[in-house]
Amino acid sequence: MNKRRHKIYRYLNTSYQSMLDKEALLLKDMQAGLLDQCLHMYQCSGQTLVLPSGKKWQDSVDVKHALSNIGWQLLQRRSGGAPVPQTSGLINLSHLYHWQHDEPYSVKLAYQHFCEVLTIFFRNFGLDAQAHATPFSYCDGDYNLNINGQKIVGTAQRVVNRKGGGKIVMAQACILIDGDVDTLVEPVNLINKLHNMNEHVRGDAHTCLHAHVDKLPHMDKLFNMIIDAFVRSEIYRPNSNQHLVSQNVD
Repeated sequence: MNKRRHKIYRYLNTSYQSMLDKEALLLKDMQAGLLDQCLHMYQCSGQTLVLPSGKKWQDSVDVKHALSNIGWQLLQRRSGGAPVPQTSGLINLSHLYHWQHDEPYSVKLAYQHFCEVLTIFFRNFGLDAQAHATPFSYCDGDYNLNINGQKIVGTAQRVVNRKGGGKIVMAQACILIDGDVDTLVEPVNLINKLHNMNEHVRGDAHTCLHAHVDKLPHMDKLFNMIIDAFVRSEIYRPNSNQHLVSQNVD
């Protein structure tokens, strides 16, 4: 009997640090072969600016105080390439899976597959999301998802080796759901200024889902729609007997 499992975790109004800790544990389970696939979705409470690792970014007392004055906390993580704001108006998504394709692992192909699933999510709202870089957006990248040229999803990817061979991919997305985009970019511009960087992020380079729908579904409903997009895509099924949705863990 195959004891490996496919799980879905979803959390509302949780702390970003606790979710980082959770993902580290999930990654260990994947490496140990205890999980074949995992979908981890969460909504963070409060307002936190997340700094990437490296000496380029400093989480000094002065920096924390400056951010606190505009209502933002500061957290530094071990990965990432640029500051990212976290609020209750965002959905964070991490998809962990074993690379099962016939061809060698490809960063480009992994991103394309991930973006394809996310475009299914937006098509359910009648929206056409396209993958490309977005000038003046925070944490810009070639695999942002955009609606009418405005960034609505940022993506990232991490790859680790699996015990016994093979690779584990953790594809990540930050989906802008609700809120004021000018408020969202304020801490990013402040942190850039405090680090003497000339990069200026513009609010109008971004958009949120609520700006494109008549009525925004509840967060639980949005989580279910994301799950449905993964199921419908059939991209991550190594064979007909394995499905992403086998167990929900809230």
